[in-house]
Amino acid sequence: MIRSTLRFAPVALLAALTLSATLVGAQQQVPPAPPQEPSGPTPASAPTFPKPDPARFTATFPSKDLVNAFLQASWGYDDSRIWQVQAIMKTTVEGISKVIVVVADKTGKQKPAALQFLALADGKHIIAENEIIPFGEHPFAENRAILQQRADGPYRGSAMKDLELVEFADFQCPHCKEAQATMEKLAVDFPKARIVFQNYPLPQHPAARNAAAYGACVAKLGGNDAFFGFASTVFDGQDGLGTADGATLTLNSAVTKAGLDPAKVSACAATQAINDGIDASIKLAQDLNINQTPMLLVNGRLVPIGGAPYETVKQVIEYQAKQDGVAK
Repeated sequence: MIRSTLRFAPVALLAALTLSATLVGAQQQVPPAPPQEPSGPTPASAPTFPKPDPARFTATFPSKDLVNAFLQASWGYDDSRIWQVQAIMKTTVEGISKVIVVVADKTGKQKPAALQFLALADGKHIIAENEIIPFGEHPFAENRAILQQRADGPYRGSAMKDLELVEFADFQCPHCKEAQATMEKLAVDFPKARIVFQNYPLPQHPAARNAAAYGACVAKLGGNDAFFGFASTVFDGQDGLGTADGATLTLNSAVTKAGLDPAKVSACAATQAINDGIDASIKLAQDLNINQTPMLLVNGRLVPIGGAPYETVKQVIEYQAKQDGVAK
């Protein structure tokens, strides 16, 4: 039976359909699969979806094929997920359609559940759980182009942008510290990727802005390798950022360990040019509708990595690389 009530997890727990079953807190990029509950004994075969009612397909846009292409781009990394478009209906607002999709696990271990979203008149976006999300056969292409043009943080790996992994992080964010183990593994598993660090200091973290400025100066004065050494040291000593004196000591120690002069880096961090660069990085995150750290963008696809299982993150990256026709 299909649930009569369409369900979504709260926004704070969404993995944006990117990590579907492994819900972690982050901004969504595509609508999340509804929570699914055990159905008791494991069925011997995949669940059977009810036959769609033609009377519930009253809107001319989006087409059923386009919805399926969008969901394939979003969910295709998960071989166990199956779905069926149940309705594409007109609404009382001209050009806005309601789409209903039934989602299940093809093993039959979970009950089918329903999700709905609104397709907007511009043909490029949908609304799901009060969030505006890119839509289409290639929903991440616009974000990818924006990042290729504007993501200018320190990077490691390839100078090419065929497979670009852009991490938005805050040096005082505990989940960002935890995510660094994931980023280190990705650097090993995807040696052909360009892995970029973009500063996104959050206002609730008083030391984050200055840490970002120090990091930008370390990269400017010492290069990418010096920056990643600095970043690793700051994350390791993150507790020291909790007080003004502790933050100064932590940042200066990290600069010294990176082989640079703390006095020169401090002077650099106070310059308008460096702070304008941080503002530009924050603006980039906001333009991409990122409202939480850490967030990884894989060729424009938002992948929440705070607490996400590494193998799932890796699986999503491999799938996206394949979709974009690039080597891993």
